[in-house]
Amino acid sequence: MKIVRYKKDNKIKNGILKGEHIYNIQGDIFSEFSPAEKTDLLKDVELLAPINPPNIIAIGLNYRQHAVETGAEIPERPVIFLKATNSLTDPNSDIILPKIAADEVDFEAELAVIISKKAKNIETVEVDDYILGYSCANDVSARDCQIKIDKQWARGKSFDTFCPLGPWIETNLDPADLKIKSILNGEIMQQSRTSDMIFNVKQIVSYLSHNMTLLPGTVILTGTPEGVGFARKDPIFLKEGDQIVIEIEDIGSLENEVSKEKV
Repeated sequence: MKIVRYKKDNKIKNGILKGEHIYNIQGDIFSEFSPAEKTDLLKDVELLAPINPPNIIAIGLNYRQHAVETGAEIPERPVIFLKATNSLTDPNSDIILPKIAADEVDFEAELAVIISKKAKNIETVEVDDYILGYSCANDVSARDCQIKIDKQWARGKSFDTFCPLGPWIETNLDPADLKIKSILNGEIMQQSRTSDMIFNVKQIVSYLSHNMTLLPGTVILTGTPEGVGFARKDPIFLKEGDQIVIEIEDIGSLENEVSKEKV
């Protein structure tokens, strides 16, 4: 099942996408819900990020080959960082290069996990009961801030629009071995499988829940595979006019264009 969040006639709604039709949701996506009879057509609506999260939690260095390409040691436990919620942006909207740090903005294809109910100190065998579904994400990163200037990750990961998410939440999915790609202007940059994760989804969610309470709607970014721009022999960074696409098997494609901050 694909859960969408969308805008039509200046109203924001949740729905279930079936083919080209969106069935409005009756009830609460975090408890009991069902599709209503009333429908909208996908072509007539503006898709939004499928959730408005209370927190965006991310995991660094979680693909073996990405750790190798960056020269980092394989971590013994998940590396946790946060992205500010203002970084959330919609499918088909612009990633905006901030004036203060426009030159080394990188892309990161990621599988996103959306939490369905409050989770604290849960074990791996319980995790499936706490997951609403999965989506595509782009952990956009200003590498100069992250690596050279600040030497920590908060600012470089949290500029406005630095977390595209979507195009929907897929609820019926096994995340263990999915193809994952990033495609920049039609050229494949990253291409891997989620089976290359060092810590799988159940391990990540359980570990996070032992460190902090996971609230309904929390978005967890599970790490990125090799092929990011800054780690290449000739670095590739996002520039105005680029199109970046994140594709994950059995979910879909998240597309965004890149523009410069106008202010």
